[in-house]
Amino acid sequence: MAVNASLKAQERAGTGKGAARKARAGGRVPAVMYGHGEATRMLSVDGHELDLLFSRIRVESTVIEVSIEGQKKPIRALVREVQKHPHRGKLLHVDFYQIHAGERITVNVPLHLLGAAAGVKAGGLVQHALDEIEVRCLADAIPASIDVDISALHIGDSLHVRDIVPPAGVELLVDGDRTVCSVMPPIVGEAEEEVVAEAVVAEPEVIGRGKVEGEPEEE
Repeated sequence: MAVNASLKAQERAGTGKGAARKARAGGRVPAVMYGHGEATRMLSVDGHELDLLFSRIRVESTVIEVSIEGQKKPIRALVREVQKHPHRGKLLHVDFYQIHAGERITVNVPLHLLGAAAGVKAGGLVQHALDEIEVRCLADAIPASIDVDISALHIGDSLHVRDIVPPAGVELLVDGDRTVCSVMPPIVGEAEEEVVAEAVVAEPEVIGRGKVEGEPEEE
């Protein structure tokens, strides 16, 4: 399961760019909290605390317990959008989505390839086509990752989404025909063969051609 995390927040009275700039000047990041049947809440969180939290979790799929100042119970939420400064990388705004008990949610989780493919042992290379996958499940059933065994793949074989067995209660939302990874023939050997073939064709031309008058010397 994805590791839960916690974060403190405060209600934010002002709206608009001026209020947001004021919050940032005080070291806080403007945020909103919304959910099905819930009124949107204007919040702010400590910028340093948010940076530390985001550095140790997978932001897209970790359930965060947001404790709003003045309220007794924390709210369980997922981060739905993060805005950053285009050059400085500084956090500018965060959207939180409130999770209700029994609600199935959609998130992306990473795919973890297990084992050494038989084709790799024969000199092939694993080519990744899908590093993460979209799933639907309850908040408490979000997997930290989904393991995929590739040990039986030989050169020329591919593994598809339909071959993945998800954890109980987790529904895969990606087309079953999508390729997860493939084992390709060794590229270096092919490149060497092409170079040799080109040399065999090109060499007689160079040997049999006399120098044309006025032609510049080769460097």
